[in-house]
Amino acid sequence: MAYSDFSLEKVKHQFNLVQKTIDLFPDETSIHPSDWLKQTLSMGLDLTVISSSEKARGELLVMPILLELRHHNNNSFAIYSGTTLDADNQQGLNGECDFVLTIGEVAHAITTPIFSLVETKKKDIDGYFGQCVAQMMGARFYNQQQGNNITTIYGCITTGDDWQFLKLEDDTIFIDRKYYALHPVERLLGVLQRVVETYL
Repeated sequence: MAYSDFSLEKVKHQFNLVQKTIDLFPDETSIHPSDWLKQTLSMGLDLTVISSSEKARGELLVMPILLELRHHNNNSFAIYSGTTLDADNQQGLNGECDFVLTIGEVAHAITTPIFSLVETKKKDIDGYFGQCVAQMMGARFYNQQQGNNITTIYGCITTGDDWQFLKLEDDTIFIDRKYYALHPVERLLGVLQRVVETYL
């Protein structure tokens, strides 16, 4: 069993989680994108029309936004792409994550604390809540194993065009009732900045 085997109901039952739907970011802010990001996203969108794979969307749309966010925050967090996060094999908390964000500098292996994960999909965001929540539980377990006290973890499922955010806090999984579109990217960057500011 792995992260991708979890449905939302299964992960809630296995870890005794309560689900709530709220506005995760009621006070939205905007961040003006750099010319580099605007140009990169424009070129990336053209290519994703031709290749709609999850890998293409992650590389061409998601990673540039995360890199812009990292630069905006003076490179104070690390981005791990396509990396394995094996937290608890017995409970099925293992497998590959598209993007793992951790506080601190980039290292050869994932360092803690992990504070957010981003999962890229081709479509049907709602169908992957279980996988994302399982990854968030894996991040919490991994942090605890490394002696780190951060237990509130953010997650995101995105097609590159649409972004849906989640937050794991104590025994509750909060799902944002809003979807955020790639454009205007200023609004999306503002939401992602709110996540980063929680920990920096």
